[in-house]
Amino acid sequence: MKLYGMQQSRSFRCLWALEESGLEYEYEPIKLRTNENEPDSAQNPNYLAINIQGKVPTLIDDGMTLTESFAILNHIARRAPASGLRPAEDVKLIAKYDEMACFVLTELEQPLWSKGKHTFALPEEQRIPEMLETANFEFAKAIRALDHLIDGSKFAIANSFSAIDILLAQTFNWAIRFQFDVPQIYIDLRDRHYSRAAAKRALEIIG
Repeated sequence: MKLYGMQQSRSFRCLWALEESGLEYEYEPIKLRTNENEPDSAQNPNYLAINIQGKVPTLIDDGMTLTESFAILNHIARRAPASGLRPAEDVKLIAKYDEMACFVLTELEQPLWSKGKHTFALPEEQRIPEMLETANFEFAKAIRALDHLIDGSKFAIANSFSAIDILLAQTFNWAIRFQFDVPQIYIDLRDRHYSRAAAKRALEIIG
């Protein structure tokens, strides 16, 4: 199993999950927005051959390639069921797991990436500065919904750590770095989950 990633991008959540899983893997750092002639560039033809978007993460496992971070998290969880990263059999817990994953990816994370696109990722002529106020509004709205969904629980699903907690912690770390107004309860959530041994190991790997 081989993971291609870059620092604290979405690929970090996959690296963290691999460390939680106990599976054997290889990690390959990739650089974004660099010259295609550099061997570790996301625009290098060799990398584009496995991820046509020139993005991270990319996971290769036994001839299969995955390029979406949550699909990778789920694959890792299924490959390592003893890790508890994904509910195993309880239909209701699996439904809540799916609901929370959809919420984080479509509601909580979306304004963060909107801000990223309109501050550095898009070509300058495509950026809309007014979008930043909208992103702040949407993030605050998502926070109010999250308050209801987890209601102060230590973990997102039932009473144990799962891939949803990785999603939440990494997303709030992103929000803090992007200078969103993050309530203290979610800063504490980030700090609590980032103090796990697997998260610390993943942070050491990316430097």
